[in-house]
Amino acid sequence: MRTGRCFFCASLLLLLWLPAHAGNQKEEALADGVRMALSRAISDSRPPKPDFIDIDERLSYLRWLGDMSDRLVRRIPDRQSRLEFLQTLWYEARRAGLDPALVLGLIQVESAFRKYAISHVGAHGYMQVMPFWTRVIGDGDRSKLFQMQTNLRYGCSILRMYLDMEKGDYYLALGRYNGSRGRPEYPNAVRAAWRSWEHRP
Repeated sequence: MRTGRCFFCASLLLLLWLPAHAGNQKEEALADGVRMALSRAISDSRPPKPDFIDIDERLSYLRWLGDMSDRLVRRIPDRQSRLEFLQTLWYEARRAGLDPALVLGLIQVESAFRKYAISHVGAHGYMQVMPFWTRVIGDGDRSKLFQMQTNLRYGCSILRMYLDMEKGDYYLALGRYNGSRGRPEYPNAVRAAWRSWEHRP
């Protein structure tokens, strides 16, 4: 019994720390205005509490939350953790002007929903954010990339920046996010995953 428990614990730790196979954003020169805008977006300390203009919008959100929670139960079994993750993801995606289904698809491809994933190039967390971003637009503390909201905020803000840089071209922006700009494998994988996370009321 004890041996089985030790094996389970070791397997769980291995699963949590398996290297991810994605996430290799390139550090590039940013205009001062872009860097300042990203820094402001990252440093906004408001909690992820959505505001709704009417009851229909709130009901739509709750239906989305229930649907996504059901789909995510095998990847994040704990209900409270799952709901907190989805609520934060929805907030950060909408805050950055992104479709939450896109962010879910990107996370599926990047880290398979593993909070502590580290890629072979050192990208961290759900959205596989490269640690250099904490120096460029944050306070330099790379350990914060394992905090759920911080990781989602960085990832969503960076993807929004790439979309703006590429004038809304998802193929090029996703390639830039992954460090594989111009190659089809990664954008195609994220787009396929994106479609699978679309909410159909």
